Amino acid sequence: MSFFKSDTWFDVFKHLAVIGLLAAGLVLGFFYVYLPLTTHHGETIVVPKITGMNLGELENYLDERNLAYFVDDSSYSAGTRPLTVLTQEPAPGEKVKEGRKIYISVAMSRPPVIKMPKLTEGSAKVAQLILKSYDLEIGQIKLVPDLAQNQVLKQQVNGQDIAPGAPIAKGTKVDLIVGDGQGNQEFPIPTLVNMPEDEARTLLAGQGLQVGEVFKQAAETGQTPGTVVRQRPVPGATIRTGQLMDLWIAE
Repeated sequence: MSFFKSDTWFDVFKHLAVIGLLAAGLVLGFFYVYLPLTTHHGETIVVPKITGMNLGELENYLDERNLAYFVDDSSYSAGTRPLTVLTQEPAPGEKVKEGRKIYISVAMSRPPVIKMPKLTEGSAKVAQLILKSYDLEIGQIKLVPDLAQNQVLKQQVNGQDIAPGAPIAKGTKVDLIVGDGQGNQEFPIPTLVNMPEDEARTLLAGQGLQVGEVFKQAAETGQTPGTVVRQRPVPGATIRTGQLMDLWIAE
């Protein structure tokens, strides 16, 4: 055929132009027709929210959406069902390509074991803060007669003392035995009327009692300023160590 003859330079140029057009057509067809058809170029999927789901139901859920997952971390979360998805990356709402892996962290099936912290000799409030920082739960707070008011006397699990450093699983309930500021010993209420205020305070402290409210009132006939003219509770009954005594002082 005359078209394919190369008798002149024009014929050679014409053939090169045709070859260039064919090559360009192949390249453009590969990138703009073949690749989009085989790789779904430009198609995206909105990442669903999977936190809170259980790992057992996650695979089918993501398969239906042409997505996959990969567990890259696990941690303990108090009150969370084991193997629950805690975090995900990419976040919900982001657009990704089909087949993209979503990286997740899940709740551990068993809580980790740690060393029991020391709670005794400190206040109940501090003990509760320590328990929370160790991912331990606060159980019952039981008040018992003791002069160490609001101080933790014992730390217990299931009614048994647990020593600092003993192994304990995160999430375990720890009970606190706390002093109520009063002792067990009972004795007759002392008589403070007509006693100077400073001596009355010294007597109360010596018997393990505390001064409650102090009221000042004008001295009446026969009363000496600075002395106790009334007390509450009054003599005749018994009082327990650590309890309060209110005083009325003449002035």
